[in-house]
Amino acid sequence: MQLLPNRSKIDDLLYADETKLIRTLSAKAQLSESDNSKVLTLATKLVQGLRDKRQHQGGIDAFMQEYSLSSEEGVVLMCLAEALLRIPDAATADRLIADKIGGRDWESHLGQSESLFVNASAWGLLLTGKFVTLDQTLSLDAFGFLKRLVRKSGEPILRNAMRQAMRIMGKQFVLAQNMGDALAIAQHSEMRGNRFSYDMLGESALTQADALIYFQSYQSALTALAGVKKHASVFANPSLSVKLSALYPRYEEKQAAAAIAHLSVSVEKLALQAKALNVGLTIDAEEVQRLDLSLELFGRLASSAQLQEWNGLGLAVQAYGKRALPVLEWLADVATLTNRVLPVRLVKGAYWDTEIKRAQEAGLQDYPVFTQKLCTDVSYLACANYLLARRDVFYPQFATHNAQTIAAVSVMAGDAQGFEFQRLHGMGQALYEDVVKHYPVRVYAPIGSHKDLLAYLVRRLLENGANTSFVNRIADDAAPIEAIVADPVAQVLKLKSCSNPKIAPPSELFSGRKNSAGVALWRSSERLPIVQDVERSFRDLIHAHAIIGGEVYADGPRRKIFSPADATFQIGEVAEASDSAVAAAMQSAAQ
Repeated sequence: MQLLPNRSKIDDLLYADETKLIRTLSAKAQLSESDNSKVLTLATKLVQGLRDKRQHQGGIDAFMQEYSLSSEEGVVLMCLAEALLRIPDAATADRLIADKIGGRDWESHLGQSESLFVNASAWGLLLTGKFVTLDQTLSLDAFGFLKRLVRKSGEPILRNAMRQAMRIMGKQFVLAQNMGDALAIAQHSEMRGNRFSYDMLGESALTQADALIYFQSYQSALTALAGVKKHASVFANPSLSVKLSALYPRYEEKQAAAAIAHLSVSVEKLALQAKALNVGLTIDAEEVQRLDLSLELFGRLASSAQLQEWNGLGLAVQAYGKRALPVLEWLADVATLTNRVLPVRLVKGAYWDTEIKRAQEAGLQDYPVFTQKLCTDVSYLACANYLLARRDVFYPQFATHNAQTIAAVSVMAGDAQGFEFQRLHGMGQALYEDVVKHYPVRVYAPIGSHKDLLAYLVRRLLENGANTSFVNRIADDAAPIEAIVADPVAQVLKLKSCSNPKIAPPSELFSGRKNSAGVALWRSSERLPIVQDVERSFRDLIHAHAIIGGEVYADGPRRKIFSPADATFQIGEVAEASDSAVAAAMQSAAQ
């Protein structure tokens, strides 16, 4: 295997000062006055066109706009989506529904959307809310019979109805439950110029048996793609997205050696299958703590002799991470070293809430992601500019639902092609109807059963239910278009500090006291010194013996002491108290 480029520049930026870093990235993302004018014109056209045809947009777009996370009802739905599908018993599910649905102002949402999907949802939630509220508030004296009826038959009906509602919502995000149906559905969209990246739902395998099932689902998906009509260019063909956490249950730095050894074999098998079919295989992005592992694995795959002369091996990079740009620079070095062109899917990031909470819980030095969406937008544009400037080693894939971002990338690219846009299935369809006429567009299409939907569904709801998301801002007719398409670089340069004032640093999480400082054990530069200290402390065995009156008594029988964590590892030796030690102790006690 070839020696991979050093990743120290990537590690150095994990806790980078947000304001200083954004100032640097702004310079790399900033366009000329002339190009900015072109971006503004194109973005305004896209937004105005989207508003004009909003009545024809997809159901989930309209649903997100009506029930944003800025409303109490939107938060309620988020709680249900996050919890209901994984609650194992009926009684708990009933109590959750009664708590979350009852008493909310669902009626205010009736008729507020032109979408039949949204209005039907509002009616169902309204009736459910009133039904549960009725059960909670009517007196037993007046309506005892009705209340007993609700308790015996109503709540199970409501529970099943709400579960079904979550599944209906899931169908808006999931293309199909199996590859056969997915390919049939995709045919119609491909005729309109769309490409597809298929994602088999499932992540974070808990057992090796789970990992094997996910591996086989990826293999089956690739087998199904064998029957699809192909183009000569791998970039024009379908692709498959792979989550490494689905393929190994201990995909973490603490088990790095075992994880890399196992994943190198399993992912290379999938890559060889994809290479034979001339389709792409993209390693999907996951949490920040897994980035270093994924890069190590990706470098090894890129260096594999069996995968040479194939440009289908791709990686997703999250722009909300402070290390995004040096990751791209490292990938450029890998591509040059291995003589290949890498398809890179640039996304803004799907685990933001998780990263913020984990940094706070662990008491890290700082956040590994940008704390303001505006900063993520700037980072995205800086990364996009770099990708487009290095089309000799990259095939850029820009995943976004933001009109300003689409316009900026289009202007940055100039007249040259060699890149594509990407959108999520079930979202952004109306926005991309015009884009697909000028540029290749790939639809990221999840496939699988509803039992594997939860993690994916929650991320989509969090991303697009926030009131700062483009999906929600576009729906607010009171929001001027110029504010929606404003240049994020110009906006961020006006800020004195780029850190979100509403998000305290991890150390300042609590008022009145400091948060306990933690260590990012998944980071080599923090973990290895601790491991070395532990190993150093074990070089000399610990000897324990009786000390009485300051005098050592080590003449008793000796016994080896082993680590409670590893019964084969000796950490010391103890000399049991001898008769002379006992006598000395008794004499000392009597004095």
